[in-house]
Amino acid sequence: MVEVASGRVHWDIILQGSSHTGPLISPPEILIAIHGIDPDRDGIPLKKIIDACNACFEQRQIFTQQVIAKVLNQLVEQIPLPLLFMRTVLQAIGAFPALVDFVMEILSRLVNKQIWKYPKLWVGFLKCAASTKPQSFTVLLQLPPAQLENALNRMPALKEPLVAHASQPNIRSSLPRSLLVVLGIAPDLQTPGHAQTSQAQTGDAGTSDKEVVNEKDSSNAS
Repeated sequence: MVEVASGRVHWDIILQGSSHTGPLISPPEILIAIHGIDPDRDGIPLKKIIDACNACFEQRQIFTQQVIAKVLNQLVEQIPLPLLFMRTVLQAIGAFPALVDFVMEILSRLVNKQIWKYPKLWVGFLKCAASTKPQSFTVLLQLPPAQLENALNRMPALKEPLVAHASQPNIRSSLPRSLLVVLGIAPDLQTPGHAQTSQAQTGDAGTSDKEVVNEKDSSNAS
């Protein structure tokens, strides 16, 4: 087994087993099992769990790009999501940059799972989005307006390039007005200033109508 508590990982025993038993557990199963450890429930310090994850990523010949992709694909479907999930996603991008398109699919699935409801994972999601821009812009524009605004408040450096991306005619035309308002591309019709302007315009129109009516009355009287 993976000796997480002691900080030792015996890869030769785990993956080769013996001539009688064969491999005890596959690489994906190892990493998935590590993510299933609960520090409080299992009495294992979080640092030990992180060290075990790090040990896996150090063994690139065992935990290959394909293995990591398989692990992420399974972990993202777990309910609740593992505590270290986003950390592992970030590690995956760092170790295997070619996984970026696959990770964008993972992030998109997390949007569907309303990742913002899990504060710690939400922070990791935003870090991942920031580290994978501009590829992540498509995912960020899938967020609801309130969550996009929160994301830009937390990661201000994302706003300018995201606005430039969203301002492209073919992209802007596909976005709901509510997102364009958050990005500052479209005016907010609910702001007090805009409302006052609208009221003033309505008032002017009303005055003009009254003047027309008065002119008609004067003509009829004469």
